[in-house]
Amino acid sequence: MASLNVGNLGEYLREQRRNAQLSLRQLADAAGVSNPYLSQIERGLRKPSAEILQQLAKALRISAETLYVQAGILDERDRDEVETRAAILADPSIDERQKQVLLQIYESFRKENGTAPTSAQNGKDSKGAPHSKGAKDTADDQARTADGD
Repeated sequence: MASLNVGNLGEYLREQRRNAQLSLRQLADAAGVSNPYLSQIERGLRKPSAEILQQLAKALRISAETLYVQAGILDERDRDEVETRAAILADPSIDERQKQVLLQIYESFRKENGTAPTSAQNGKDSKGAPHSKGAKDTADDQARTADGD
């Protein structure tokens, strides 16, 4: 895991906060952190946990993965995909349903070109389907169906 790059993270957070037209206090309230703590993060004096980064991302309406990359928690190799996803999710001109459809199309093109994440990363098998159930789960499902449940 890369070391935390808190200076760049703080600058990035400040830029995202300003783009969202939020004051420091508004973002702190929305993310559930104290105003002084957020100020210290933005100035590069504090190293926020992944949980705090997730809360900030939610409040800023950006992907947590984007902040993880900025903080050096997520591998740089994933940066392009993360930034693309973040741009789609942050676009205010399209609604949530459109964002999800666009992400699905993007992922299908990545799979087609052989650049999709590995199955362990996305919880899906090589064909994009969710990992299959174990034999016991399948047998239980079949028994329930036979019983009319």
